[in-house]
Amino acid sequence: MPLLIFLIVLIGLPLLEIAVFIQVGDAIGLWPTLGAVVLGTMIGVSVVRAQGISVLGRLRSQVDAGQPPEREVFEAFCLVLAGLFILLPGFVTDCLGILLMLPPLRGLLFNAVVGYAKKRGARYERNVVIEGEFEEVDEPGGTQSGPRDPKQLP
Repeated sequence: MPLLIFLIVLIGLPLLEIAVFIQVGDAIGLWPTLGAVVLGTMIGVSVVRAQGISVLGRLRSQVDAGQPPEREVFEAFCLVLAGLFILLPGFVTDCLGILLMLPPLRGLLFNAVVGYAKKRGARYERNVVIEGEFEEVDEPGGTQSGPRDPKQLP
């Protein structure tokens, strides 16, 4: 199923971009369309850069405080993805990149991913079985030994 979705996106996204290019070019002309793409890319890259520096600063402060920076790592990933979308020529990918630059949307995505991971982790957690034995044995010197290999027990 994920392969099918990947193929649909791989084929559908360029077709959608071409259709939008044709519609925008027909409405405003060739040169304004190309100018809009270039201008959007330049502005988008500068915004992604500024937000990325901010996220890296928060990430560093979380690490310095000894706290795991899960949210900051996720936001950095989203910003890298946003930058990639903005660098690709097209209006649809620019819109996707702009959406990923919105902090509230990144927060919603983070909560959804964490919720999904917890639900999925809980499903696998129930199937975990840990087996082993622990036996304390008095040794001649009066000390006790720790865990032993169950295969070596009498």
